[in-house]
Amino acid sequence: MRIDKLIANSTSWGRKEIKQLIKKGMVSCNGKIVSDAGFHVDETSDEITLSGERIVYSKYVYLMLNKPDGYISATFDKHYRVVTELVPSQYAHYEPFPVGRLDIDTHGLLLLTNDGDLAHRLLSPKSHVPKTYFVRSSSPVTASDIHTFAQGIDLGDFTTMPAKLVPLESDTNESLVTICEGKFHQVKRMFEAIDNEVIYLKRISMGNLTLDESLPEGECRPLTDEELQNLIGE
Repeated sequence: MRIDKLIANSTSWGRKEIKQLIKKGMVSCNGKIVSDAGFHVDETSDEITLSGERIVYSKYVYLMLNKPDGYISATFDKHYRVVTELVPSQYAHYEPFPVGRLDIDTHGLLLLTNDGDLAHRLLSPKSHVPKTYFVRSSSPVTASDIHTFAQGIDLGDFTTMPAKLVPLESDTNESLVTICEGKFHQVKRMFEAIDNEVIYLKRISMGNLTLDESLPEGECRPLTDEELQNLIGE
């Protein structure tokens, strides 16, 4: 890999800026100053430094976003704000995209990455990755509702897989719902099918990845090594 590309993929510096830094003798490979931006390095074994600071190469980025209301799960839209606008500048050069979608008014966990293989595996219908949501509904959840969700619900265009509905003891209008698909408005439509209405919806987990409740809405952070390993192990 060219050394300027490696640095560009690992920092917020642009290629033109990196070439200037190289000309100034600020970039080294294995302790030797590099003067050619096209100099080829081994990203897995060579030690690259910029102004004495080691550059740690990473091909992919994995970010946990606590999605707020008012953003759509896309990288571009002419009419609405998109979740990638919330990505800090130091990760923008990776060009991460949302894995799956949350409705514009749905809050909570959203994974952003540039790892297409992982995204495909998590989203594949064959994977049946469970997704859990906190729901506040207009009416209390009943034992009959729990049974209906567990049997799967015919929504007209498709029948859902069996879903787990668990009312919270603190407030019977609040519950946790776990589904294994991710169809458009699915949770809202399932509640409509039992003559109930979703007032507030927040995704709290996707597979083995759980939302960090200390992460403020609208902010994102890289996954920890443990979180990533758990996710990859899905």
